[in-house]
Amino acid sequence: MELLRKLCSIHAPSADEGAMTAFVLDHIAHRSPEWKVQPKVLSGGELEENIILVFGDSPRTAVFAHMDSIGFTVRYGKQLVKIGGPVLKDGLHLVGSDSNGPVEARLKVKDGEATYRASRLIDRGTSLTYKPDFRLTRNHVQCCYMDNRLGVWVALRLAETLNEGIIVFSTREEHMGGAVSHLASILYNRYGINQALISDITWVTEGVRPGKGVAISMRDSGLPRKKYLDRIIDLARTSDIHFQLEVEGAGGSDGTELQCSPYPIQWCFIGAAEQHVHTPDEKVHLADIESMLAMYRYLMERL
Repeated sequence: MELLRKLCSIHAPSADEGAMTAFVLDHIAHRSPEWKVQPKVLSGGELEENIILVFGDSPRTAVFAHMDSIGFTVRYGKQLVKIGGPVLKDGLHLVGSDSNGPVEARLKVKDGEATYRASRLIDRGTSLTYKPDFRLTRNHVQCCYMDNRLGVWVALRLAETLNEGIIVFSTREEHMGGAVSHLASILYNRYGINQALISDITWVTEGVRPGKGVAISMRDSGLPRKKYLDRIIDLARTSDIHFQLEVEGAGGSDGTELQCSPYPIQWCFIGAAEQHVHTPDEKVHLADIESMLAMYRYLMERL
């Protein structure tokens, strides 16, 4: 879990993913010589902070994992504006960096309005994120930003054994999106990709329980194409990997953005479920992480 701990420690809220992009590219540069297939790495320029890894000569399926997190932007005075949907709870520990160097603050919530307490004023426009506190027990891992550093972790582990396929490390998912439609144009027009899996983290609910296997989402705010979804579920049932079927009416992901793009790329969200969503204490069962990685390896060989 050391790789996951490092991923969770990186400051990368939506639209400020540069540090995470640099870390992932460095990991690829140092570890890819040990991988089964050496990928073509696309980054920089028109891709901005996004990364595309192309494995093999005839990739059929793309895996999307978003690198950004929720957080806050410093407004005027000590006001804070949410990035994405962080939980507002008085006293939460926040970190960031401005023109005067690293800064730590405490979240202050009154009448639903967010401000901060700190030893000095923080530059307006500075992004703040939860202070990481990585906890590993016999059955669980817990920290801020399991969503979606765990999805990134799964994608990087998948890369170790992938023969054919594309892995996309995307940005801006937590706050209005905007990156995936452009990435979809590259995948569809350049590589003929028309199917995708979304490596992201979902919620523990009355129907999806911790320790019972990775969740295959039949829908959230978006509706994956049933023919593609049925194919994935049929494949999952031929495996010996534990999984659960999820049905929700809210929430979204890179898959939702694919559905809204002009490109005919079918998608399915597959991810472990977490407790304490969008808090510093996001908690995932280790058995669900194991089944998530196993399911991605299994499906990418067969789709």
